[in-house]
Amino acid sequence: MADATRTAPLRVLVYSNDADTRGQVLLALGRNPHPDLPALEFLEVATAPVVVERMDAGGIDLAILDGESTPAGGLGLAKQLKDEISVCPPILVLTGRPDDAWLANWSRAEAAVSHPIDPIALTAAVVSLLRARDAA
Repeated sequence: MADATRTAPLRVLVYSNDADTRGQVLLALGRNPHPDLPALEFLEVATAPVVVERMDAGGIDLAILDGESTPAGGLGLAKQLKDEISVCPPILVLTGRPDDAWLANWSRAEAAVSHPIDPIALTAAVVSLLRARDAA
């Protein structure tokens, strides 16, 4: 169960070079995806160097990385972040298709949702990751 005393928004980094994909993620999740969790605050990022910079700075509760981004895909970026940040927040990757789940496993991401974005599947995965983070 989430920490009921936390009232500050949860910071969610959303990375994709495609503004439409970032918009779909934000629309699917909304600001309050579950009553047990605080509101979400989104940080939209379009380039890999900014993702690394923001993740290194800390304060991110969850990162959602688009595996279909170019020139740097979210799967390789997830692996890099997990390798380089000692206490890395949970990462959810957006894969090109359901059969790419093995790539998400390789990247060490905690969850994967495939394109096209299913709002129910994405919300369920995000809520699960944020609850697990609060419980830890």
